[in-house]
Amino acid sequence: MMRSAEIDRRNFVKAAGLGFLATLAPRSLMALERTDAVYASGIRAADGSFAIATVTERGEIVDQMTLPARAHGMAFSASTGKTVAFARRPGTFAMIFDPRNKGEPIAISSPEGRHFYGHGAFSPDGRLLYASENDFDGNRGMIGLYDATNRFTRIGEFETYGIGPHDMTVSDDGRLLIVANGGIETHPDFGRTKLNLGEMQPSLALIDAATGALIEKHVLPAEWAELSTRHVDLDGEGRIWFACQYEGHRKDLPPLVGHFAKGENLSFIDLPEETTRSLANYVGAIAVNRSEGLVGITSPKGGASVTIDARTGKVLAETTIPDAAGIAPAKSGFAVSSYDGDFLSTRSDVAWDQHIVRI
Repeated sequence: MMRSAEIDRRNFVKAAGLGFLATLAPRSLMALERTDAVYASGIRAADGSFAIATVTERGEIVDQMTLPARAHGMAFSASTGKTVAFARRPGTFAMIFDPRNKGEPIAISSPEGRHFYGHGAFSPDGRLLYASENDFDGNRGMIGLYDATNRFTRIGEFETYGIGPHDMTVSDDGRLLIVANGGIETHPDFGRTKLNLGEMQPSLALIDAATGALIEKHVLPAEWAELSTRHVDLDGEGRIWFACQYEGHRKDLPPLVGHFAKGENLSFIDLPEETTRSLANYVGAIAVNRSEGLVGITSPKGGASVTIDARTGKVLAETTIPDAAGIAPAKSGFAVSSYDGDFLSTRSDVAWDQHIVRI
């Protein structure tokens, strides 16, 4: 995520205005005053309810918005200040709100025959929202197109040229949609059951954002057909970083992180064997800190967070974090949350969900 796409604490407070700030408790105001950055993340409260929390870099919850069910990933538009929380697969709701004010949120639903995969992204100007979706009867991955200038009315869809699109992002110039087709067939009639583990074909697709035409498709080698491509982010040079989850034998040591650029083949990072083992064949989230040239990954199954030098691919730091969940760029390094209630130095009585977005 580019620094220009991040709102620091000062700009967040300025954009929020006195009306919003007046609704906050003194403790929340003090938390905002102390922080360098502001984030949003899905949470499960102690009573079992779900919400989206606005949270400081230190992990102090500033505000919350109730959700009808569990969220997964989020999208943020620096141009408009809008944030979207997407339902966890196979959920059908998305909630759009502005975390800087108390305005009424906008709720949308995926159309009949579709469900969300929990991720999406805005166009750079904030006028379009793209969402990864499942055409479950047709067994096709889709990108839903939503008009952010007209209450997020659905105006069309593009194919993803693969099965099971999970995370996606948009190039800085807005011309390319970058989609991680996980290769896993699912259908809401079977809940979250994976239906084709012996016949997966994971891929990464570059799609023309204007026409929906396929620009490039990178299918993983046959030896790693069970390596589901799940999450993506962009570095400052426009290089695409991707993270995977392995559906094969747990004793295998597949490559879990890689990168490529348009016109290039996929390249995997050669992580040390001990690091790969610590990730338990499962990377749950990936984020790039562009200002520092770092790539961060988390593994809830392995209880680990790893920081990688984006230039050399070398591991710079490994931290044991039980149930490590979300990760997003911080002023220095990364903010990391856990299902166990930890967010950097703060422990809360909530379970943080799998993704964080800096707002």
